[in-house]
Amino acid sequence: METKPPLPPFTPETAAQKVRMAEDAWNTRDPDRVVLVYTEDTRWRNRSEFPVGRAEVRQFLVRKWAKELDYRLIKELWACAGNRIAVRFAYEWHDDSGHWYRSYGNENWEFNEQGFMMRRFASINDLPIREADRKFFWPLGRRPDDHPGLSALDL
Repeated sequence: METKPPLPPFTPETAAQKVRMAEDAWNTRDPDRVVLVYTEDTRWRNRSEFPVGRAEVRQFLVRKWAKELDYRLIKELWACAGNRIAVRFAYEWHDDSGHWYRSYGNENWEFNEQGFMMRRFASINDLPIREADRKFFWPLGRRPDDHPGLSALDL
């Protein structure tokens, strides 16, 4: 049976590794890649949407990244216990009119024994920002290791 290490139960070190792997995947903005870390029957709550299963999650991600242009995300471990991880995050993006936003949120994740995410519950708020107030400037894709995280950016 396929696994997605690191596997639960999580330590702070393995949970932080899992969080960075998720950040890296989401920063690809590739729905086909991102959905592979979720169980076939994954259950989500994302704002007012409740996708169930990889196919619905994939459709959700396609819509998301068609709207949220030049998306750059930073995730940070908040807590972990057993097969659960709590994360806080922020991402910056602009709409098709060039208006910039920073979205802040928290996620609660639950994993199966093979390391696939079964549940993802997200609460997110969007803050309009001026382009001059942006903090995430790396080239699209993976955040460089030397780019500050949320705590260092005082977010």
